[in-house]
Amino acid sequence: MITSEQLKDIKERTLALRRYLDIDSKKIELEEEQLRTQAPDFWDDPKVAQSQMKLVKGIEDWIKGYENSVALTEELELAFDFYKDELVSEEEVDAAYNKALVCIENLELKNMLRQEADQLGCILKINSGAGGTESQDWASMLMRLYLRWAEDHNYKATLSNLQEGDEAGIKTCTIQVEGEYAYGYLKGENGVHRLVRVSPYNAQGKRMTSFASIFVTPLVDESIEVTIDPSAITWDLFRSGGAGGQNVNKVETGVRLRYQYKDPDTGQEEEILVENTESRSQLDNRENAMRLLRSILYEKELQKRLAELRKIEDSKKKIEWGSQIRSYVFDDRRVKDHRTNYQTSDVNGVMDGDIDEFIKAYLMEFGGQL
Repeated sequence: MITSEQLKDIKERTLALRRYLDIDSKKIELEEEQLRTQAPDFWDDPKVAQSQMKLVKGIEDWIKGYENSVALTEELELAFDFYKDELVSEEEVDAAYNKALVCIENLELKNMLRQEADQLGCILKINSGAGGTESQDWASMLMRLYLRWAEDHNYKATLSNLQEGDEAGIKTCTIQVEGEYAYGYLKGENGVHRLVRVSPYNAQGKRMTSFASIFVTPLVDESIEVTIDPSAITWDLFRSGGAGGQNVNKVETGVRLRYQYKDPDTGQEEEILVENTESRSQLDNRENAMRLLRSILYEKELQKRLAELRKIEDSKKKIEWGSQIRSYVFDDRRVKDHRTNYQTSDVNGVMDGDIDEFIKAYLMEFGGQL
């Protein structure tokens, strides 16, 4: 049964939401933006119209989220009073408290996602690091973790590139996660992840340490303008491969895009390499490779415009000791984030994709700075 102090805390946090979400201003803004959708020529430019409708929906979601938190807080207060009169049970009061708490925490967390790219989908790349077969197996476990997380949150996750390990696991993979705020929630996963366990690949049954790196970039949509120099693009074609038999791809549908990027400020040149084997259609793979390129170029511009965002190159530390952001220690039943010090003993849950508390801890501590 919750205490009066817990009820007071919920009420205070709900009041605070109105203030720092600036709900009164959002209601005025919503009326103004809705008026724009009523113009006779509104749908003459579908791209602009869709962008406007997206803006209206975003404002509506904030207002509805706040109003829902108010309603749940009022229900909780009513249930608390009814309990005194023995009209409801302790379990019903606690259930009302949990519903209100989840709603408020979700809004508080979403408020940390303030940057332009936060509301976009993302590209999540996993690379195995020091540790050989053990490291490649660890990379495949992380791939499963993020695919499960995306599934649990109703995001569309697509593997656009996958390179199998020499004996087990994977060397690298790229996952496209499509849906609102996927980048905002997953950007804190960027970094080196360390595994400590008794390795099934070690004949002596020794405890081993292995590493894998995660790189997360925004998945740009049509509303984001990105300049691409067509003359800087070259294409390679290759067979996508398969499981054998009828599944072997006998034509060159896999594409490898090479883009000679030149930094407009420093003049520094680099080759951006994008591979895509997602589809059996070469055309579809080309289109998706171009989309991935746009995302990479957008991320580069984003890092310049938003100085407070950590630069991707700064995060590309050597994938080994001393550079990890999170440790997964299986035999001690402990997963710990070294940036926030949040940890849990539910190793199985984490490996099944339950990383929301890690995401929450990171965003609540650093979200306002990113």
